[in-house]
Amino acid sequence: MSETLWRLSVFIGVLLVMVLWEFLAPKRKPRYSRKQRWPANLAIVAVDTLLLRVIAPVGLTGIALRASEQEWGLFHYLSSTAGNELPFWFVVLVSLVALDIVLYWQHRLFHRIPVLWRMHRVHHADPDFDVTTGLRFHPAEIVLSFFIKASAILVLGAPALAVIVFEIILNACSLFNHGNVALPTSLERAARKVLITQELHRIHHSVEKEETNSNYGFSVSWWDHLFGSFTSKPKAGSDQVDIGLKEYRDASITTKLWGLLKIPFRN
Repeated sequence: MSETLWRLSVFIGVLLVMVLWEFLAPKRKPRYSRKQRWPANLAIVAVDTLLLRVIAPVGLTGIALRASEQEWGLFHYLSSTAGNELPFWFVVLVSLVALDIVLYWQHRLFHRIPVLWRMHRVHHADPDFDVTTGLRFHPAEIVLSFFIKASAILVLGAPALAVIVFEIILNACSLFNHGNVALPTSLERAARKVLITQELHRIHHSVEKEETNSNYGFSVSWWDHLFGSFTSKPKAGSDQVDIGLKEYRDASITTKLWGLLKIPFRN
């Protein structure tokens, strides 16, 4: 099976599981129906995907393969300096950890730098929090994120396998931790020691600035603990967290594709 089919299969599988879970056991009653919100959220991911196919048809895996062919990156330098190849399992593992940290800091910078926040607020302007929120990113952010990840891959010399696994984990976690669902309390309490759960990421989508500017991790919660951005509980309580952005309450903006595309250009 090709890389594309692997990624697509996992993506569709996780998406269907999360949609079914939300349907059977929703955590919160949404402000808007799926019919109102989902068309725009799904349309923008289609725009993002098509744009990346045009701009970078080889994808991140192709970049990793090119780096391997040319022996670019830190791992190749260390191997040539030592005179021995680094263990492949070690290179893959370190690549996964390094890329995870890069994504943590990318996310943090998208909140801290005004021009980047203009792009990222498309994601946070969603008035509800469900699996499709994990797909909702402005095309400009998607393209910039692609080049940030590509740069990290080239600097590291990350192998293609690590890139494929990382992208699968990234997509699966984005769908999982945006779900309008809740793990059993005891399981959630244990899981959050390692993973970004729905409870933790829902805090990140709070309208309260100090809560929005926390819990930046997309897969593991370690980096938030390490870099001082972890918030364990929202002020309003888990069931009462106000989701979205206070300045974006107009459904004609927050639930329509054209409205989403224009958000970065609004004052």
